[in-house]
Amino acid sequence: MNLLHFFSLIPALFGLSSNDRNVTTLTVEQTTIFRIPVRPHPPTAPLFEWQELKGPKCLPAADIVGAMLAGRDAIDFMTRDRTRYRARIDDDCTALDFYDGFYVQPQDDRLCARRDEIRSRMGASCRIEKFHLLAPRLRR
Repeated sequence: MNLLHFFSLIPALFGLSSNDRNVTTLTVEQTTIFRIPVRPHPPTAPLFEWQELKGPKCLPAADIVGAMLAGRDAIDFMTRDRTRYRARIDDDCTALDFYDGFYVQPQDDRLCARRDEIRSRMGASCRIEKFHLLAPRLRR
């Protein structure tokens, strides 16, 4: 580690790092954990709405760049190629618990429905039940 890298770590040691809203990856003893920030909804009503289509069973975890709350039981994931997927979570969980970001710890390099959980920073965890591909549709 050179001197420049050492000095760049000092703000993180004291909790003074910038408010970075990017997905971060942490690997501890060969276990990968992704911290995914939750972005706020735009303040104005958009010209389109999201239509849910059949989605994949799994998403590549490295492609996820952010998330948005999408209702009481759903979280929208945005991917690197600007595709949007809605994750439906357990009925007994509420997505509002994840308003300040959350963690996912996939068993491999994919985040899969009916297998993986999302964990809030406060300790709550909910299993992902299903993914839907979201397609924009003009509002009427």
